[in-house]
Amino acid sequence: MIASDMPHLHEEKVKNLELIANKLRQHVIRMVAAAGSGHQGGALGMADVFAVLYFHELKHRPKDPEWEDRDRLILSNGHICPVRYAAMAEAGYFPVKELMTLRRLGSRLQGHPERERLPGSETTSGPLGSGLGQATGMAYVGKMDKKSWRVFCLTSDAEHEAGVHWEATMFAGKNRLDNLTCVIDRNNIQIDGDTENVMPLEPLRAKYEAFNWHVIECNGNDVQDVTRALEEAKKVHDRPTVVIAHTIPGRGVSYMENNYLWHSQPFKPGEAEKALKELKDIEAKLTADHQQDV
Repeated sequence: MIASDMPHLHEEKVKNLELIANKLRQHVIRMVAAAGSGHQGGALGMADVFAVLYFHELKHRPKDPEWEDRDRLILSNGHICPVRYAAMAEAGYFPVKELMTLRRLGSRLQGHPERERLPGSETTSGPLGSGLGQATGMAYVGKMDKKSWRVFCLTSDAEHEAGVHWEATMFAGKNRLDNLTCVIDRNNIQIDGDTENVMPLEPLRAKYEAFNWHVIECNGNDVQDVTRALEEAKKVHDRPTVVIAHTIPGRGVSYMENNYLWHSQPFKPGEAEKALKELKDIEAKLTADHQQDV
């Protein structure tokens, strides 16, 4: 069913992806601070996943976002869109300077992605739990039309509390949609606190396995492990795959990490600057390490 060999990433590519992820985190801080509102915690935690997707894994053409053979990426947990916007801008979908228009009236970069405003955004997301159904529909069409493109659906862990998500899970498992990969941001927080206190999700792995999914777990803040998981998913030929990506919400900013209040808490004076300072320090270390390796 699968091959479990670890795909090789050259050290230079690993460092490059780590630097990109850090850059995405800096964009997120600047965007949310300028907007005065937004969701930082999940966006920071998923930066490594987005770096791998947009700069290594996805088959896409930023200058031709409607390219028929592109892979489809559905962001079900649309509130973490600042990190997707940052990745898209860095990949060349639109100018980086446009990131600073987040949530402004008339901007293409709203608080949740809007398909008709932003080329390269496959769906309009907002209601949590609905993304997997949309992704499953696309994957089903891809199978019917014998297309080679794949569908990636990014979800939060807390949206697994929505019943409609599990309807899509059953449908995808029943129809053996092996062109579908669901990535779960397993950061264990939601707006009201820890997921396991608000509405326990465990045993999460066993639930997916019961619905005929192949399950992979990875460190979602390690670009090599994320790459390993996504490469393994492509080698599964008889069922859909879910990647449970264990992430740290607020990753890279010490006072945000693992604190559910930073799901969407506005910055107080000086907090954004402190966050950027920490991320700049990480960037400097990564750059120094990279130069040393070269």
